[in-house]
Amino acid sequence: MSFDAWLVFATFWVLFVTTPGPNAVNCIGNGMTYGFARALWGVAGILTQATLFLTLSAAGVTALITAAPEIFSWVKLFGAGLLIALGVRAWLRAGQPMDPAPVGAHTIYGRAFLIATINAKSLAGYLAAFSQFVQPDVPIWDQMWVIFPTALSLTALSYITYTALGAGLGKMALGAVLNVWVRRALAVCFVIYGVALASYQPR
Repeated sequence: MSFDAWLVFATFWVLFVTTPGPNAVNCIGNGMTYGFARALWGVAGILTQATLFLTLSAAGVTALITAAPEIFSWVKLFGAGLLIALGVRAWLRAGQPMDPAPVGAHTIYGRAFLIATINAKSLAGYLAAFSQFVQPDVPIWDQMWVIFPTALSLTALSYITYTALGAGLGKMALGAVLNVWVRRALAVCFVIYGVALASYQPR
């Protein structure tokens, strides 16, 4: 991959991972609820998903899933239902005191991994990245040594920043009413993303 091609790819990836979506909302919520250090388990879950999707994209598996409309539709509907359910649950719990103690790191990690995995737009983004920036005349795995560290570094930086934003909000000692409405706004975002995902049609 030439430097110019890498620069275009890096710019695309910055836009891809910094545009607010379910991952960003989840990171902000984790930061508010669990604090910065503990919420980083959510970033680890996103990075695990990113590594998995990059590998599958390179192997052509995600292209095969997208090419099979019935599989893609089931994945899309499952993901939409999960996001809506998370949003409704977060709305109902918004008025309760935030008590992170009962939630283990594996729960934060697993939920972040699941939210990242079921996002069909995320799948489409990985496919777009590979279809536009991978050179067909160069062995795919020879290009991964540039694509992997670039994509994972930018992904980590983006979601660590969102987590820090959430942790900052949590430390601001927001008033009880404002705290509830911030949490409800994040819950509404999950519902909106779920509805958008259900209606999303890849091109």
